[in-house]
Amino acid sequence: MIDATMGHEALSFMDGSSGYNQIRMTPKDEGVMAFRTPKGIYCYKVMSFGLKNAGVTYQRAMQKIFDDMLHKNVECYVDDLVVKSKMRQDHLQDLRKIFERLRRYQLKMNPLKCAFGVTSEKFLGFIIRIEE
Repeated sequence: MIDATMGHEALSFMDGSSGYNQIRMTPKDEGVMAFRTPKGIYCYKVMSFGLKNAGVTYQRAMQKIFDDMLHKNVECYVDDLVVKSKMRQDHLQDLRKIFERLRRYQLKMNPLKCAFGVTSEKFLGFIIRIEE
């Protein structure tokens, strides 16, 4: 993932807002995730953070959503996205495509954890810099 940003003039970093909770449970799985309290029986409508396969399920969803853009304009690791452009002048158009896709699938990013058009940023514990 880190090496995939080499040779790009513009980078933006985005972080999913409560990522797992944006993935809806299938109706047949809602019953499996039901729990009882003194006030009644409840079931999750969205994927819970504590589920064993939550990370894999979220990653698979992101890979399906961005399938045609992966390794070209975007890299994703669970709820972290790196939007990358070979030419700085193309970066706004690349971001627009990513945002349109996020909107289509009703995914939200955390604006406090986003950095747009930066030359360096911490990602997955590494500092990524654009070589000039």
